[in-house]
Amino acid sequence: MKRLWIASAFAVLSGMLSGLCAQTAAAPAAAAPQKIAVIDMTNALVSTKDGQKAVADLQAKYRPKDQAIQKRGQELQAKQEQYRKAANTLSDEAKANYERDIELLNRNLQRDTADAKQEMDEDQQKLLQELGSKIMQVVNKYAVDNQISIVFDVGGEPNNIRFASSAVDITRDIIALYDKAAPVTPTAPPAKPATSAAPPAARPATRPASAPAAAPAQK
Repeated sequence: MKRLWIASAFAVLSGMLSGLCAQTAAAPAAAAPQKIAVIDMTNALVSTKDGQKAVADLQAKYRPKDQAIQKRGQELQAKQEQYRKAANTLSDEAKANYERDIELLNRNLQRDTADAKQEMDEDQQKLLQELGSKIMQVVNKYAVDNQISIVFDVGGEPNNIRFASSAVDITRDIIALYDKAAPVTPTAPPAKPATSAAPPAARPATRPASAPAAAPAQK
């Protein structure tokens, strides 16, 4: 699940890095044949130990907010369903109260969902910039050491590469070199829960769920 919500942000950075990848190595001698390589920058970013730890940290940070927003979305849906079932028997005043409550719940949920998404996007972009800068150093050194003239990012958009032999794919090499050069501190284990409370069941974090639309008023 983790790649479902983080893929778009990594793809944005991947596109930014594509231009840099194409200029990784120093110009070869005029008579020497050019060596070309390809890399899936998005896959490389999320597959390094740093990337995996970053995903886990973001999931842990935003899981409570995501769960709270989903719960509020369910409460809104339940309120809408109550209104739908009782609409034909309600007085005009009761209908107005229902509609006002639903509108308020929906508006607050939409606002809080947008705020949570913006906060998460900002954290992701900050993280991706740091990871992208580090991994590009590895790509540049690898290209120079192996006399590679051009590196194409096959994970970027738009991708005009129609075929690339696996022999020129350096993604795994870059992941291995990155992890070897930049070992990460393991993610800290969660704090032990109080003896009186059971720990909540863990589940993959997703982007905050969009709030359901308010039910139309029935006149």
